[in-house]
Amino acid sequence: MKILVAPNAFKEALSAREAGEAIKGGLLIALPNSDIIVLPIADGGDGTIEVLVEATDGQFIKKEVTGPLGERIIAEFGILGDGKTAIIEMARSSGLALVPKDKRNPAITTTYGVGELIREALDRGVKRVLVGIGGSATNDGGAGMAQALGARLLDKEGKELPFGGLALKELANIDMTNFHPLAKECEVIVMADVKNPLCGPEGASYVYGPQKGGTKELIEELDKALFNFAQIVKRDLGKDILNLPGSGAAGGLGGGLVAFLNAKLRPGIEVVLETLNIDEKLNEIDLVISGEGKIDGQTIFGKGPAGIAKKAKEKSIPVILLGGAVDEDAEILIKEGLVDALFSITRGPITLEESIKHTKEQLEWISYQIGNLIKALTYH
Repeated sequence: MKILVAPNAFKEALSAREAGEAIKGGLLIALPNSDIIVLPIADGGDGTIEVLVEATDGQFIKKEVTGPLGERIIAEFGILGDGKTAIIEMARSSGLALVPKDKRNPAITTTYGVGELIREALDRGVKRVLVGIGGSATNDGGAGMAQALGARLLDKEGKELPFGGLALKELANIDMTNFHPLAKECEVIVMADVKNPLCGPEGASYVYGPQKGGTKELIEELDKALFNFAQIVKRDLGKDILNLPGSGAAGGLGGGLVAFLNAKLRPGIEVVLETLNIDEKLNEIDLVISGEGKIDGQTIFGKGPAGIAKKAKEKSIPVILLGGAVDEDAEILIKEGLVDALFSITRGPITLEESIKHTKEQLEWISYQIGNLIKALTYH
């Protein structure tokens, strides 16, 4: 058999590569003569840089940038093997995990570091930038990102706005005179799976503001600030981002990237699988095995395992998903014809901590059992 093992990371336990090797190890015990290919995947979130840089023989770049609170930090991005495509995760420079809980404040956090990473990529001659925008600490509409690339965001007195989402209430003019000259020549793709608009009850501030430290009163002010930002963007840049699906992603960074860099918003897993050249990788494959830490009813909406399953089913290849936990509502994946079987890797009552600790052994064991089943059905 020729089996493609293409898991997501098992969060807090194993990287996508480590999970794939564990699955392969278990399968080979039962099926020693099988051709098993490990292809780690990601869906635009944490770990996407590693997956794409490794798959394309690219390189990692470290750079000192401005963190969410204005401090200096070291952030990493990737340049893929073609030398012309950069992959940036905004969480590496402007993520919530970088801000201690007692200091989280979306009124002042900035995406300036994201802009610095994009600027570095442009200076290195890339022609395409992929941006993953999950896990943000910010609510500034990408204003900091734009400032780092040379945009001047001015109040009515012509003064530059300070960092943070609340300052956008005072935005009166956008001056693009000194914007990075190479930006126009670069294609920017935003890996955004949420469809939230910029403002309103389903917008960036109301939906994601509370987890970033926003009080009820502050969230109302931030929403008004983003509304003003959208009005000035429409007037000065000719881009209507107010109700654009996905513009509210990452505190409005999705909208900011569209406004300033003419970015396209696309589901993360689609971009990743396209970059991995998945259609070619699936040729002559007999079985696909994927998985991640939790498989549930939400998996079908843009998560990595569902994305690879969809591609496999286009070629009528059977699919098995493995999860650290598999919820009852995950059955929708089978009902929709995306998946042929679901397996939880846990072998009995176990705490989450224990499950995370023993993920590698559990993946090997369940994969060994799947291999035994395949052997029984194939050879007897």
